[in-house]
Amino acid sequence: MIRAFAAIPLPDETRAALGLAQAALPLARPVPPENLHLTLAFLGELPEPLLEEVHFAFSAVHAAGFDLTLQGLGMFGTHPPRSVHAGVVENAALRHLQAKLEQAARGAGARVERRRFTPHVTLAYLNPRTTDLPRLERALAGGAGFRAGPFPVTGFTLFRSDLSRGGARHTELARYPLSASSWPASGP
Repeated sequence: MIRAFAAIPLPDETRAALGLAQAALPLARPVPPENLHLTLAFLGELPEPLLEEVHFAFSAVHAAGFDLTLQGLGMFGTHPPRSVHAGVVENAALRHLQAKLEQAARGAGARVERRRFTPHVTLAYLNPRTTDLPRLERALAGGAGFRAGPFPVTGFTLFRSDLSRGGARHTELARYPLSASSWPASGP
């Protein structure tokens, strides 16, 4: 069984900006820079033959490249919060790509969670016993103006995720290019 997900890898400049944002927050366990990504479809544990079918399905996905901007910092979960993240400026092309990947994975036989897609980049997972929540909330309010990008999204990646005591280790399994024609711009 292989734990896998499809994601948009981030350019070095964006990961550097996220690293600065992480450093400004009181985080006990920030996500390592090499693991920062935007998940499009979490596939869970799959047997190799099914993962191969998902790979073929992803290879058949056609979508246009687009620009993406990260904006704002926040938390997911309540009483207590579970994670800290950077938000994403609303983007129709991103939602289009994510829906196509979810459909492709399901068509290949993978069970993809049915929950609303909320695009984000996870910066840290929180331990409710050790997190100073009032301090973290103040720091997040101070980072409300966070912005990184825009940066071009020219493809997506299938990753393997191996869990260990030291955290997750993500390994690239395959890359899938998006078409060179850009998504229609919104606004002037």
